[in-house]
Amino acid sequence: MKLLLGFVFLFAGCASEHMVVKRAEKIVFFGDSITQLGGGPNGYVTLVANALKEKYGPKAPQVVNAGISGNKVPDLQLRLERDVLSQDPTVVVIYIGINDVWHWTTPGLKGTTKEVYDSGLRDIIWRSHAAGARVILCTPSVIGEKGDGENPEDKMLDEYTEISRKVVRDTDTQLCDLHRDFREFLKEHNLEDKRQGVLTVDGVHLNDEGNRFVSGIMLKALGY
Repeated sequence: MKLLLGFVFLFAGCASEHMVVKRAEKIVFFGDSITQLGGGPNGYVTLVANALKEKYGPKAPQVVNAGISGNKVPDLQLRLERDVLSQDPTVVVIYIGINDVWHWTTPGLKGTTKEVYDSGLRDIIWRSHAAGARVILCTPSVIGEKGDGENPEDKMLDEYTEISRKVVRDTDTQLCDLHRDFREFLKEHNLEDKRQGVLTVDGVHLNDEGNRFVSGIMLKALGY
């Protein structure tokens, strides 16, 4: 019988009552460039893996980075089997949504409609559950660090965030509300109302502080 890591924690919108990571499990972080870059030396995925290794040594959960730059929900659907389910994960952490919104306002690119975003998330979660994996769905973080409502994409991002929250409720999936966590942190710490530089390098991609911030949230969501 596998030993549990410990108690179940709650952290800033990450409801973890159904989630406790076990030793020898495999955790796949599934997302876009934020996750892909999270595999760098100071990235949030690396920080999570290092923290687990430090505590549990060779018995620590295996951590896999399945982030690809530019990805949106439909891209995750297309590569779910190849990049995630084929790994036989016990936990899938989905951090997606930024490009689904951001690409609507990026010349030459196209975002994801709300209907496709909603149905795509449900499909990814259903297939992951069917494969025996537990799922944590993260809300999209931020596109710009200025006060809530002051960034051009804020209104649309809020709408897509609400879709993610509803999908979680409807699918009995664990929510990690990064959007709310970022907004609460920035409200307190972005006193100069900067568009970037507090948690991100460009309003989206994480700087070192942002990676530490996200890694802490992820570890608590995983029950660490």
